[in-house]
Amino acid sequence: MSATVRDVPITAAAIRGEFPLLTNTAGGDRPLIYLDTGATAQKPQAVIDKITECYEHFNANVHRGVHPLHERITAELEASRKKIAAFLNTRPLDELDLLDDVSEIIFTSGTTMGINLVAQSWGRQFLKPGDEILLNPLEHHANIVPWQMIAAATGAKIVWCPLTADGRFDLDQFDKLLSRRTKMVAVTAMSNVLGTLPPVGEIVRRAHAVGAKVLIDAAQSAPHAPIDVQAWDADFAVFSGHKLYGPTGIGVLYGKLELLDEMGPFLGGGNMIDEVFDDHSTYKRPPFKFEAGTLPIAEAIALGTAIDCVQAWGWDVIHRQEQALLEACHERLEVIPGVTIYGPSVAHKGAIVSFTVEGIPAHDLGTSLAQRGIAVRASHHCAKPLHKCLGVDATTRASFAAYNTLAEVDALAEAIVNTQQMFFRRRG
Repeated sequence: MSATVRDVPITAAAIRGEFPLLTNTAGGDRPLIYLDTGATAQKPQAVIDKITECYEHFNANVHRGVHPLHERITAELEASRKKIAAFLNTRPLDELDLLDDVSEIIFTSGTTMGINLVAQSWGRQFLKPGDEILLNPLEHHANIVPWQMIAAATGAKIVWCPLTADGRFDLDQFDKLLSRRTKMVAVTAMSNVLGTLPPVGEIVRRAHAVGAKVLIDAAQSAPHAPIDVQAWDADFAVFSGHKLYGPTGIGVLYGKLELLDEMGPFLGGGNMIDEVFDDHSTYKRPPFKFEAGTLPIAEAIALGTAIDCVQAWGWDVIHRQEQALLEACHERLEVIPGVTIYGPSVAHKGAIVSFTVEGIPAHDLGTSLAQRGIAVRASHHCAKPLHKCLGVDATTRASFAAYNTLAEVDALAEAIVNTQQMFFRRRG
């Protein structure tokens, strides 16, 4: 697909047509029904083509040469960095157009790497015994474990904010826990299990009122809604390329420049140094200070192409299709006896439905659905504290994108009923 302005609005069916894998079968003549975008999104042809173009036509390393291949690939990489800055709304577009580089955008290997970078570089430098890091059970392990590790290293303390009964972020409890001891609030923009959408802007506002910094994990929300770090007033924000229709192995950390300037590097090596002496080194300014070694260059460039695709499709089309899928899934599953859907109502969540079926372990249900050509995720979804709150060891998760169809939702519901009947016959 060419990422150009369209003469007519795109449709959800046209979006689906840009994903070659979705034409595959699940074995034999059975069509593949991919309902696992929460784990990784499928890739449009334009992203696949861009990676191939990088390796076929201008493969070289970046920032380290003067030959034509180097100049081309460096220009492509930095153009992608600027696209990402615009995608995150780091500053007004007219200002971005005047910049030679975008210092707040750091390429990482993914969301996990971005959070670890902040925990190690900011946390190790600024946290001290008695300081508090505020988390909540909606978080992915990637937004829990790095903070546990840095708390153990610095003497800081993890404080947990409980959820409401229906699995939403509890602002009243949050207010009670906030204090001048709170130095970091790490919060997801969308739960990867419940689809819950915490009120990120309000969380940031209240955290800043007590002097705390806020890191927003936007890995799950990035494919579903715009990320606006200016509106959020986020100190740090992270996301992964592979969930935003881009390649694996690439992610982004946004940080306010004044914070990045204060932080020391997380990793040392080539590309991030200014001078190396016998007994010490000095470092480049952001973002290069945090990009030691050779980046996943083609992947970083193709992430810019994925952003082109999303913007060409339009957030209104994406949201409208995903909301229809979400509402339909709730309607179909809620009337099936024995099915329990976890989390808030559709008005307070994104396009994720996690559920259990009475008498059928999540893994067995996921396996049965896979045998019917339906790809879902059945596990604790790297969110064990949340599943402990829910009182279950695992759930089955259907996660949607704009390339899914209402017919696929119907197929999911039918397959669940068929699985129930199969299990009941075995027991009978």
